[in-house]
Amino acid sequence: MAGNEKDKFGETMKLVERAKEDIYFAERDRELMEKLRSELKKLEPRENELHCPKCGGVWENYSLQGFTLDRCRTCEGIWMDKGELEGVLRKFSRGPLGGWIDKLLAKD
Repeated sequence: MAGNEKDKFGETMKLVERAKEDIYFAERDRELMEKLRSELKKLEPRENELHCPKCGGVWENYSLQGFTLDRCRTCEGIWMDKGELEGVLRKFSRGPLGGWIDKLLAKD
């Protein structure tokens, strides 16, 4: 094999390995998201409706591992009270979701 062909083959193998890694991590992310969705429980509606500050839609209440989340029916935005995000991050960063959270918070 000539040097140029060998270099092309090596680059192709690197691309194949990267693609396999991307597929693996995409599957892991999908599994983690499914796990989170399965743990998201809809709560009974509040007596008074709260409205989304972004679009004005009505909020629905959900529970996720002991935390209450307000989710807009219209734009699907999720809203938390002061300190809840930090609590969620602390709880999830200790488990298998820690890497996923680190990825979300990573600054490029």
